[in-house]
Amino acid sequence: MHPASAQETENKALIRRWLEEVWNAGRIELVDELRAPDSVSTGLVERDSESRGNAPFVVFYNNLRQAFPDLQVRIEDMLAEGDKVAVRATFEGTHMGDAFGVSATGRRINVVCIAIARVEGGKIVQGWNSLDQLGILHQIGALSTGKGAAGFFAGRPGA
Repeated sequence: MHPASAQETENKALIRRWLEEVWNAGRIELVDELRAPDSVSTGLVERDSESRGNAPFVVFYNNLRQAFPDLQVRIEDMLAEGDKVAVRATFEGTHMGDAFGVSATGRRINVVCIAIARVEGGKIVQGWNSLDQLGILHQIGALSTGKGAAGFFAGRPGA
């Protein structure tokens, strides 16, 4: 393992600040300070969907915060290499507003997010996100776990 460069350390500090101040403290006004104006985000809504600029991110952020106003992000792991920072985080919150077309249920969610950010010039310029939206739907009661909940871990006939 190589020792972290000064740039990798700075990039991790930027991403930690992004998660703690923008997400946990609700400081949406920091978006323009921490993200480049032409930043590209992939996977905020659908797996391969791409949005460019801060305006679409702000819409996503406001919708998620409206649905889960007490949303908190807990960093589980953070790794940096070169200009990229990878984070495994847990998102927790209470479903208090419309989410995915489902009215508020008051149910708690606890889901995992994996994100990779590319940093340039002290700002986030690109992000790839994988948020467990299926887990959110299950936890707010929009989808039944029903039969087959064990998925690929269940025994199969003839296997």
